[in-house]
Amino acid sequence: MQREEERFVAEHPKSHALFERAKRSLLSGVPMHWMVRWAGGFPVFVGEAHGARFRDVDGHEYLDLCLGDTGAMSGHSPKAVVDAVARQAARGITLMLPTEDALWAAEELTRRFGLPFWQFCLTATDANRFSLRLARAITKRPYVLVFNGCYHGTVDESFIGLKQGIPASRAGNIGPAIDPILTTKVVEFNDLDALEKALAPGDVACVLAEPALTNVGIVLPQPGFHQGLREITRRTGTLLIIDETHTICAGPGGSTRADSLDPDFLVIGKTIAGGVPAAAYGFTPEAAQKIEALIESDSSDSGGIGGTLAANALSLAAVRATLEHVLTDQAFDQMIANGKRFADGVQNAIDKAAGLAWHVTRLGCRAEYLFRAAPPRNGGEAQAAGDAELDRFMHLYALNRRIVLTPFHMMALMSPATTADDVDEHTRVFESAIAELVAQ
Repeated sequence: MQREEERFVAEHPKSHALFERAKRSLLSGVPMHWMVRWAGGFPVFVGEAHGARFRDVDGHEYLDLCLGDTGAMSGHSPKAVVDAVARQAARGITLMLPTEDALWAAEELTRRFGLPFWQFCLTATDANRFSLRLARAITKRPYVLVFNGCYHGTVDESFIGLKQGIPASRAGNIGPAIDPILTTKVVEFNDLDALEKALAPGDVACVLAEPALTNVGIVLPQPGFHQGLREITRRTGTLLIIDETHTICAGPGGSTRADSLDPDFLVIGKTIAGGVPAAAYGFTPEAAQKIEALIESDSSDSGGIGGTLAANALSLAAVRATLEHVLTDQAFDQMIANGKRFADGVQNAIDKAAGLAWHVTRLGCRAEYLFRAAPPRNGGEAQAAGDAELDRFMHLYALNRRIVLTPFHMMALMSPATTADDVDEHTRVFESAIAELVAQ
């Protein structure tokens, strides 16, 4: 670790200087505080990014397998999106009026996910917040249920977990407006018995669920879990919100299409506009009818749903260009093939290393490895497998060899611009890292 830290500092003098300068005007020297989590002591400052690679201010080029933690899954600055944004910026950026691109995007999202009605906003966090409000209004119930280890952006209700089996505010939850145990129930993913018990009182408005956990290492659903989830929610009158913000990696219609899920609401963000802020939430005809009956037109601007820049013309032009020309069905075929190649390469390296009890899990074009022998069944098991020092070393080792992984966990994502050679480049670096570790 000491050797890798010294190498990083020596090879990034301009980034280091910018970081020291930034401490005088940016909190902790970064524009968004979680950027302090990058390995190496300070973040790399980026000069430009194209496709699956970016160049830093010191002139180093990197293979980017982080891709903005899914936000740049389309690759950096795809030409179709750049051209569409430039055209729309010259015609008008935000208007508080619809454009034809909004209609096209809604129809395409219906084709991909199956839900017929859509609304647009700027982040998946907003889409989740708005969906939760609507679910509580429809059902007249106070509680939300999430799964331990979930990721739903910065939604207050989701900052809850299990500590020795007891619901509690998640570690690091900064200044919550209210303790989430007063708004939210939480159970382990894949535990249908616990879910049944939590929903039985009939006081939960909705279950907010990822099709697979994605922020504690990938935790895949066990056979029958989603069928059971849907059956229990319907029987207890509980709405089901599926958050596909990360699991869009499963295919062009996410896990909802790949696994024939049937949610009442669906949230998608980050990916759909090629890096331009945009998100969407869709719902069934039954939900749409109830929503329209609830919201009076004269108060539709003051109910806590929406935003002045939501559904702006620039974002919708980017959404259309991304879905029509970049994240196409054909592009996903290549991305998923490279995801499989990545997972196979990592798993083969693990298998060849004596005594290395790790595993790799893949969901479509996303793959992660965890420092445990067997895949975790739930968030609690995934969190218990964490090793902060080892995690930091693996990130820094790759970073010093010009490969960037998602800083919060050992995740790699494929874009349409990622190639098989890119994947093999990571495999070689991964093999070198674990060879050094095993030798110790």
